Amino acid sequence: MPIIILNIILAYSVSLLGIFVYRSHLISSLLCLEGIILSIFVLCSLLTINFHFSLSFIIPITLLVEWEEQWRLSQENACHSINTYGLDYIQNLNALQC
Repeated sequence: MPIIILNIILAYSVSLLGIFVYRSHLISSLLCLEGIILSIFVLCSLLTINFHFSLSFIIPITLLVEWEEQWRLSQENACHSINTYGLDYIQNLNALQC
């Protein structure tokens, strides 16, 4: 296994472990989720380059655009909830308290 692929899998594993450790804080969970997303993007990009399949070059860019849009929306919601409630603990954020 090449060292680059091993590093990407390690980054994915550390980010996944970070989600399990910091699951009570919203911002930390979002940052760990972004690490997972970026490691999947880099792995997908490397695989499309190594296979020389020109029709699949659009897949990593499409995934990145979709993920970044979701990231922007989740960051916006997190900042709004922190400004409203003053903290970012997930157990204090109840969607049914409208």
